[in-house]
Amino acid sequence: MDQKLVEKSQQLLIGEALRYAAHNVPERDAYIYGDQRIQYQDLVQKVEHLAGWLLSNGIQKNDKVGCLFKNGLPFVELYFGASLSGAVFVPLNFRLVASEIEYIINQSDVKILFVEEEFLERIRPIIQNLPKVQLVVTVGEVKPNTVINSIPYESIYNTPVSFQHVDLSDDDAHAIIYTSGTTGKPKGAVLTHKNIYMNGMNKLYHSQWRRGVKQLVIAPLFHVAALSTLLQNCLLEGTIYIHREFEPEVVLETIDKEKLNYMFMVPSMWNFLLQVPNLEDYDVSSMTSCGIGGAICPLEIKKRIMEVFKNARILEAFGQTEMSPSTTYLSGEDALRKTDSVGQPSINVRVRIVDDEMNDVPLGEVGEIVYQGPTTMKEYYNNPEATAEAFKGGWFHSGDLVRRDEEGFIYVVDRKKDMIISGGENIYPKELEEVLYTHPDILEAAVIGVPDPKWGETVKACVVMKPGKHLTADQVIEYCQTWLASYKKPRIVEFLNELPRNAAGKVLKTALRADNHENKVL
Repeated sequence: MDQKLVEKSQQLLIGEALRYAAHNVPERDAYIYGDQRIQYQDLVQKVEHLAGWLLSNGIQKNDKVGCLFKNGLPFVELYFGASLSGAVFVPLNFRLVASEIEYIINQSDVKILFVEEEFLERIRPIIQNLPKVQLVVTVGEVKPNTVINSIPYESIYNTPVSFQHVDLSDDDAHAIIYTSGTTGKPKGAVLTHKNIYMNGMNKLYHSQWRRGVKQLVIAPLFHVAALSTLLQNCLLEGTIYIHREFEPEVVLETIDKEKLNYMFMVPSMWNFLLQVPNLEDYDVSSMTSCGIGGAICPLEIKKRIMEVFKNARILEAFGQTEMSPSTTYLSGEDALRKTDSVGQPSINVRVRIVDDEMNDVPLGEVGEIVYQGPTTMKEYYNNPEATAEAFKGGWFHSGDLVRRDEEGFIYVVDRKKDMIISGGENIYPKELEEVLYTHPDILEAAVIGVPDPKWGETVKACVVMKPGKHLTADQVIEYCQTWLASYKKPRIVEFLNELPRNAAGKVLKTALRADNHENKVL
């Protein structure tokens, strides 16, 4: 008996999931982008060719392959191609500026960099500062001398190559996903094949989808929540429709035309979708699940989703990049019964709620949620200090403050770092944000703490009004005081045209704290 072959057959590998789907449904459309469609059998051929090309160009197991792409089929092809080659995939946030991109490429040791034409001008000024990048591959039409030592992406498939299987374990690194960087330098979470595979299995368990499900992917694929759908699609032998940009009307048209069953969006995207004036004109009856995640979803938005998508149940996932990413789920009847909860721990995710000394807090008390399980990241890349800090006591520390009720449902109180301490009282911004979202004239809101000479910190509300609506700071404060204790009300109100967000849709509270707008202080 060949023990190596036996061990290989037992591994949870991303590339093998694609191969198995192609074996079962070779002629089914796997991924669709605009007018471009690729069947499973054709995708496997293309991916194996790309993997062979990477290996023939010096990529060895654990070498890093980076990409600066928007959503599209090249992203999908490179994702699976890198996986089969044994390379570690490093997707870059296309909204970053050149200096931020330079930091991540160098910190992650990227060896071959794939770049879309749209972003070449961002790479050109830093190319000399990327000593480990040996080759740049460009997608699209490229002007001469734009990037040194580059080749066109399509030329890869004109080059004869042979693909030899790489000896991989599901504990090998699969991707490095960089955290949002809302505080300090972003950290690279190293996720293994097993991490992403088990997260996919967990989601399928909680979603109760059938084989052949049709999904829409709108969120940027470099973000782990969207990236993880590529593997989940293979496990269900389904079809993913990919959108490059978020256009609410186009989303509704696609659901109507293609009879889609599921899509995942962050709360802000759902909020904008629900503002489409002729929303009721679109047939969304094919939708069986509405996925929410990436940030805490206000109660009013969830209620509205349930009103519009009458045949669908909410599938709310909560978690973070380091957990691949989902750690809790709320779905079905529980989405109505426990609407303000993020649900119960996912299968295969072990959870505790602890104080600063790692003691479990009493039921109903607020503490930090910590995790163990097969979806927990391997490490922060090239950052042993941050890794050691994150895994104190053998559990991954999330930084999220939560409480748990008697049925085991978890309620997010806030981020540990966002908690406001004013006059010795703990104030949780999320609680106040939930109240602000119930006001009929307010579109979005974010609450932060700002320095105060008397109280240490005071509460500031940043508010975006719905079109044509107006409120004064006094009216906002009075509304909050109707629903909350007086000490929790905002004392500063700032009206903005929009909230600053990162590419994953999360509000950048650091940017709000650093802002120097004229504020009204009461």
